[in-house]
Amino acid sequence: MTIATPIADQVAEMDNATPPSAVKDAFAAARQLKIDAGLDGLAKIGTRFPDGDLRTETGEATTFADSVRDRPAVVIFYRGAWCPYCNIALRTYNAALAAPLADRGVALVAISSQAPDGSKAMKDTHDLAFTVLSDSGSQLGRVLGIVNVATPEELATNTMIGFDLASMNGDGTTDILFPTAAIVDGDGILRFLDVHVDPTTRTEPADILHALNQLGL
Repeated sequence: MTIATPIADQVAEMDNATPPSAVKDAFAAARQLKIDAGLDGLAKIGTRFPDGDLRTETGEATTFADSVRDRPAVVIFYRGAWCPYCNIALRTYNAALAAPLADRGVALVAISSQAPDGSKAMKDTHDLAFTVLSDSGSQLGRVLGIVNVATPEELATNTMIGFDLASMNGDGTTDILFPTAAIVDGDGILRFLDVHVDPTTRTEPADILHALNQLGL
């Protein structure tokens, strides 16, 4: 079960949908800017995974440590319930990883910058069998170096299509997270980090399982 194929189908469908060419061109330009810029300041493998004040999908206060309870964990950072590619990715992770990871004693957690109601929408829509958390202010993402600060081009494009990211985020900002898969061991140490600047690509479930096997987790 892969993520790449259904995302490619989604991209093709969106290319043939209603947005005018000017909007599609603006999206393509903003996406290419991110790809060209790459990433700088990523957390190093072997460092401690960050913790902070998070919210469950029902708005209850928690932390990352409380959510995983000293277990190894696969952590999926995603953009939000509004992102069609994120919906495909989390639905696939649920089908391909939730049961195998539970059998291994490995927690599966998804985190975004959106408010808890967005987390609830994502969990309810796909009947997700794993924890979905809200990180208002992207505090974990900032420590890991995976925060996508919106460019003026992206903000202009969002305005063009009537998309108000600030109203969806938990802190009113327009920052989102680069799609990322992380593996944290039972001692809270970062052992694997795969970050995708291009929002149409994701870490495949098979790659996550392979990394866990290589790490002996």
